[in-house]
Amino acid sequence: MNNPRLTKISKYLSLHLRHQPDRIGIQLAPGGWVAVDELIAACSKHKFPITRQELNEVVATNDKKRFAFDSTGTLIRANQGHSVEVDLQLEPVTPPSVLYHGTGHKSAKSIMETGLCKMSRHHVHLSSDINTAKTVGARHGKPIVFAIDATAMHQLGYIFYCSDNNVWLVEHVPPEYLKQI
Repeated sequence: MNNPRLTKISKYLSLHLRHQPDRIGIQLAPGGWVAVDELIAACSKHKFPITRQELNEVVATNDKKRFAFDSTGTLIRANQGHSVEVDLQLEPVTPPSVLYHGTGHKSAKSIMETGLCKMSRHHVHLSSDINTAKTVGARHGKPIVFAIDATAMHQLGYIFYCSDNNVWLVEHVPPEYLKQI
């Protein structure tokens, strides 16, 4: 998505569908859903009008597939990354044997000591491929990628979820399951 207007809309949606829905007067239903008409009206009321066509384009072209419509097209949500309390209604799934996490090099030492923590989010975000992890890590400086022994964690009872946009989610990754690659 290289259209500046669509990028601005995507950032606006991320802020309000993941972190501050109350700022524009919307409430996230279970699953993180909000009615499209309600969202469009709230955006307009708060001096950031968005058309349905622009909303469709952002959902369709966002490179990280951050947003999704329900099967009827009348509801929209952010797929993951929320800092507000919301039940995303994700079902536990068995992860692949290895998952990856990308971060900036400045965080590597701390991560090796404490593991991966969700911080203000609901979950730690992991990817199933190294390239995605590198891309995520590059947003924070020189990228560092960790491999996570997801099989061992799963066997010990850690619960994994996979969001609609294929981001793997887990509550915490202790340092003994991490290997810097």
